[in-house]
Amino acid sequence: MRRPVSHQQYVRGHRRDPVSRHRLRGHLPPCRRDDRRALPLLPPRLLQRIILPGHGWRPPGAVDTGNLCRPVGYPGGDAGAVPGRDYGLPSHRGDPDLRPAYKIAGPGRGQSLKFARRGFLPLLLVLPALLSSQPLPERIESVVRSSITARHGHWGIHVLDLSTGQSLYAWQEDQFFVPASTTKLFSTAMALHRLGPDYRFRTAVFAPRKPENGLLRGDLRLAGGGDPTLSGRAYPYRRDAPAGNPLQAIEDLSDALARQGIARIEGDIIGDDTAYEWEPFPEGRAQEDFLWEFGAPVSALTVNDSRIALVVRPGRRAGDPAQIRLTPSFDYFLVENRVVTTAAGTPKLQVARAPGSRQLRLWGTMPLRGPAEGRSLAVDDPALFAAAALRDALIRRGVAVTGRPQARHRYPGETLLPAEPSPAAGDVRLAERLSPPLADILTVVNKESVNLHAELLLAETGRARRGVGSRAAGLAELESFLREANVPDGDARLYDASGLSMLNMTTPRALTSLLSWMERSPLRDAFRDSLPVAGEEGTLRNRFRGLPEARWLRAKTGSLSRVIAIAGYAGSPSGIRAFAILVNNYAVPAAEVRAIVDKICMLLLD
Repeated sequence: MRRPVSHQQYVRGHRRDPVSRHRLRGHLPPCRRDDRRALPLLPPRLLQRIILPGHGWRPPGAVDTGNLCRPVGYPGGDAGAVPGRDYGLPSHRGDPDLRPAYKIAGPGRGQSLKFARRGFLPLLLVLPALLSSQPLPERIESVVRSSITARHGHWGIHVLDLSTGQSLYAWQEDQFFVPASTTKLFSTAMALHRLGPDYRFRTAVFAPRKPENGLLRGDLRLAGGGDPTLSGRAYPYRRDAPAGNPLQAIEDLSDALARQGIARIEGDIIGDDTAYEWEPFPEGRAQEDFLWEFGAPVSALTVNDSRIALVVRPGRRAGDPAQIRLTPSFDYFLVENRVVTTAAGTPKLQVARAPGSRQLRLWGTMPLRGPAEGRSLAVDDPALFAAAALRDALIRRGVAVTGRPQARHRYPGETLLPAEPSPAAGDVRLAERLSPPLADILTVVNKESVNLHAELLLAETGRARRGVGSRAAGLAELESFLREANVPDGDARLYDASGLSMLNMTTPRALTSLLSWMERSPLRDAFRDSLPVAGEEGTLRNRFRGLPEARWLRAKTGSLSRVIAIAGYAGSPSGIRAFAILVNNYAVPAAEVRAIVDKICMLLLD
């Protein structure tokens, strides 16, 4: 890869020193000095005739207009006049009709902008085009190599022209990086192809026999089928849609049971997630992730994304315990509250839960007139959580339940029937719920980057294609799919579907290869539409804001400790480009790295 060339040009006349890019900008008129785009490499004649003061030809009758940017042009035409030898601009040599009709004079020469009496289209309005006339590789190089921030860390960039398949830019494109949530591009593309855009998940409620005279004898079993939509999320995806009831799916199933006249259940409420093997956490996750909703355990029975919202408010007086609220509000966690209200200060809230425990420990301080503090916490056992939610909903409908909520798991290698949400021998289906189509689910996964949903898609693909709902089966199917998608062998070594595992390794080339293949797929539109629009949706809603042209950028982001990634599609006047930018192990603030990444993304739109 060619290194960028330092901008130095020799000029005629009394000044023969090389002119640096920085000094060259100082010779621009005030209305253009704030344009921070990189100056192009210009040939010497163009440099002295257009940019530099005191050199080149002065048109007869030129007048001093002061320090203004006035319309200027070529005699008899505009900036699109007959092209000459110098980057498409006319040369006056041998043809007086093509003499430039303007000149920029710099400080110390006693002159400002000179302009002709003819032509009135300013070359200064064309100057931004000149500044961006460098080929894309050189412009990306100028951003990356000139930035002190970009010198820190491990960078990989790959850009493909999808109309020709040509690589437009490559820097360490075959090196391994931790991809973070750009991993979801692999898993969602596979799910779309292996399951189909109209695939739906099924959740059902079973009993050993039909109820008689309002009495149901035996356990009531809520059997999960991997549905990630048992929550208050809006489907199809709508930007800024208000959150609905987080237990709406459970409420609907409870209504269906109550309509059958059930008044009493003599048995337990079983949360059955045996459709998938019980492997709650993929390899390579940090233990501290287990507490938070983004690291929620993976289960075939997932209600409200297996999370509970915690809100802590100050008490009524200084010294009082803080007020605690959990949503959903049914009994599940046991809370130990040691948060104290203080007269002043800043909130200092700490939350802890031992792995596998249902006891939350809270401590710290909350200022009396301070705002509430919120946290989104993962539950320890999603199947048990779902069973507790269903029992609570039935009791609120006047159904007496004698038993307790219980969880039923299937561990790796264990054979346990049923292995999917279907009736066991003699069981009766009392209620069921179908999910929205897979295409709508993928939109939420990629736009909002929901880790849990990506893991559920991986397990479901393994169950549907290989007969085993497990991470191993899903990863084996993913490996097969990536070979079909022309991803270079060995370029993607994945341990989960969401990107939360720090063991994942991929190359920028693997991501662009997948994106290129998906662009030729009959499912192209469903896949592309699942990605957030820059500046408008999902994880890109707060990036590229105020830049209307950014709407032509659709990409999946990724972020972990010392990891920033983005990959997707950029629409440009010359066609669609697939790109991947991965940055690992940087030693500067993440915001600085993200700013450089975003600047490169904007270059791809030119």
